[in-house]
Amino acid sequence: MRFSPLLEELIESLRSLPGVGPKTAQRMAFQLLTRGREKGKRIAHMLNLGMEGIGHCQRCRTFCEAEHCAICLAPQRDSSLLCIVENPIDMMVIEQMNIFKGFYFVLMGHLSPLDGIGPEDIGIPELAQRLTNSSISEVILATNPTVEGEATAHYISELAKQQPQIKVTRIAHGVPLGGELEYIDGGTLAHAFTGRGEV
Repeated sequence: MRFSPLLEELIESLRSLPGVGPKTAQRMAFQLLTRGREKGKRIAHMLNLGMEGIGHCQRCRTFCEAEHCAICLAPQRDSSLLCIVENPIDMMVIEQMNIFKGFYFVLMGHLSPLDGIGPEDIGIPELAQRLTNSSISEVILATNPTVEGEATAHYISELAKQQPQIKVTRIAHGVPLGGELEYIDGGTLAHAFTGRGEV
């Protein structure tokens, strides 16, 4: 059965959200139209405001409404440390741990030549400029442990190593706390052995 053209468009629009399939999009649309029209209008209003008003921090590239985000404006942070992450969610996860006191650079993705995503698409020219024009002594690579994330980390490490004063580190990967070896996949276990430290 086909729905009216406008309802079809609404369902299709909801499907563009991550993790939302055709059935979920249908349920969402029917819920909003049946019992949630005011909520739907508020969502539409906030989406419009967000799309128009939220931009990027000119220093770290995370989402914000001003020229610089609150983290980049914080005077107590350590300007010698720069943590590089793939997206703003990764940055927020690190911030919630409350152990990293340096600054960030958000790539907004990772290198993926097959998808046509090159260095310019993830802000590598801006990062290169930041590495040469600042007092950074350590770059911490916190990209995801995927093939693309590892390739991106390698590319950035080579770029950072051109500055002799910069030490390049990579966040550890391996066996999770509370995990049992028999349930750990081979790749994770290999990372754990390669990155082992002295006790």
